[in-house]
Amino acid sequence: MSKAKKRKTFLVAMAFILPFFVLYTVFTIWPVIQGFYVSLHKWGLMGKLKYVGFDNYTKFLKDKNFWGALRNTAFFTLITTPMLVITALVLALLANRATKLKKSLRVIFYLPSVLSVSIASLIAKYTFTPYTGLINGTLHALGLLPKSEELQWLQDPNLVWITISVMTVWWTIGFSMLLYLSALQDISPDVYEAASIDGASSIQQLFRIVLPLLKPTTWLVFLLQMIACFKVFGQIYMITGGGPASSTRPLIQYIYENAFGKSNMGYAAAMSYVLFGILLILSLAQQILQRKGEE
Repeated sequence: MSKAKKRKTFLVAMAFILPFFVLYTVFTIWPVIQGFYVSLHKWGLMGKLKYVGFDNYTKFLKDKNFWGALRNTAFFTLITTPMLVITALVLALLANRATKLKKSLRVIFYLPSVLSVSIASLIAKYTFTPYTGLINGTLHALGLLPKSEELQWLQDPNLVWITISVMTVWWTIGFSMLLYLSALQDISPDVYEAASIDGASSIQQLFRIVLPLLKPTTWLVFLLQMIACFKVFGQIYMITGGGPASSTRPLIQYIYENAFGKSNMGYAAAMSYVLFGILLILSLAQQILQRKGEE
């Protein structure tokens, strides 16, 4: 290829790349830089920025509300992520079976994912509400809960996490299920046929063939769900508002409250970068564990 043709090819490629690069810089890279700049200042959305250096990054060390919100977020991630991974795998296995209902099952399993967070939260709130909610009504009908008692799913600190976790799994399971389903369909039928010839039962095929082959997908689903759980905000804010008594307030909500409720944008930006650092460390740790597992 001549130099002139190579130059022309390069210019054409840059013409296609440049619009994306400009938009990505303006709407992603620049806000990240600007956010870090704001985190080094005291600012309330109005007026001039007052430089405070890294004071905002040391302030949270003595902030009990920050550590409480971080603890709530970590607890939610700890109980919800395994539920999401396991449930997504089970649903994918069901949707992958060669039955007449497999297409319907895939639609049913994925359907909640198309709902907005407000609609999904509203459904969950009325499902778990006492006296008129579906859950308590079902428990009464089955005789598992006395007629005179009502479980306070949205007010009891011990029960409210069940409500939020179950709602999150139901609402977000579709994407992870599709990832598993795609990985299952990539497994050649010859593998199952060879295992059957060797006398392997369905259970043995699952644990000795399918699950080992799904390890890369499991690591991916785990990482994506862990990050998503650490960024939880919408459903908790709309179902409980962070209550009762801030027992379910996640870190994103505390950042939001400082930014727009207390007009403390600098501190909120600093906490956002602390959250970014936590997610970065967890992601790197997950990658290291994955590589060691593959070795």
